[in-house]
Amino acid sequence: MVRHFLKDDDITAAEQAEILRRALELKKAPYSVRPFEGPKTVALIFDKTSTRTRVSFAVGVADLGGVPLIIDSQSSQMGAKESVADTAKVLGRQVAQIVWRTYAHEGLEEMAANAGVPVINSLSDDYHPCQILADLLTIKEHKGELAGLKIAYVGDAANNMANSYLLGCALAGMNVAVAGPTGYQPASQIVARAEQIAKATGGSVEVVAEPVAAITGADVVVTDTWISMGQESEKAQRLADFAGFTIDADLMTHAKPDAIFMHCLPAYRGYEVSAEVIDGPQSVIWDEAENRLHAQKALMAWLAQH
Repeated sequence: MVRHFLKDDDITAAEQAEILRRALELKKAPYSVRPFEGPKTVALIFDKTSTRTRVSFAVGVADLGGVPLIIDSQSSQMGAKESVADTAKVLGRQVAQIVWRTYAHEGLEEMAANAGVPVINSLSDDYHPCQILADLLTIKEHKGELAGLKIAYVGDAANNMANSYLLGCALAGMNVAVAGPTGYQPASQIVARAEQIAKATGGSVEVVAEPVAAITGADVVVTDTWISMGQESEKAQRLADFAGFTIDADLMTHAKPDAIFMHCLPAYRGYEVSAEVIDGPQSVIWDEAENRLHAQKALMAWLAQH
């Protein structure tokens, strides 16, 4: 059976730990594993603009011995003149894996159902699981073991990042606290699934409306932009709704003294996070950005063997 990585809980806790272990090894020895030697080709499809995702996957495929085939959907037939299913059947006969940064998560499911090769979600409206692998790798490097640590996510708790933090960090046995204002809370089914995972891994899940409640005692503090692609027209309303949710130095005092700060980027200083925090000594955002490369290489190598 072909394995895919469309959302954070498509792998088990043990498999997540194995991928993170491989990522640490690949970071030390970048060219030690070459599953795409040949070279094999990996399709990297982008419906959205991208910097970190495009670079990290392209470099990662090359490091693993393969050729990255970057496809901008605007210049292809997919989704307009040809269905996702038909595109998947064509790609699956020519490439080793498919990586897709897209909008509706249902498209990824259709791709996976028809491709016959592993499909990786490099971002959808509902989940961003590759970012969570990179974040967990970063936390592991700075804090050691993941299980039992508290991670606090503050901001738009109804977006793809919040969904993936809930699922992926619960899978790692962490205590996940999420804070978002009224109207920006995670979907009940996501919270229920995260709670189910946490019960099995020894973690916990908490959803609150106040940033201080989430951040108090946190080992890790994370946030994301309040205004994602496609939400520009909502900017004024969102800035008003998120008043008091900026991660600043005062808010960080409620976390543990040695807490680290992370952000998946791009960041908007003065909105979701102050410059003092994101550019300060607790910030590990550049380690986090680099770790997209190592975590994704480990994921692709793992999928190549399953």
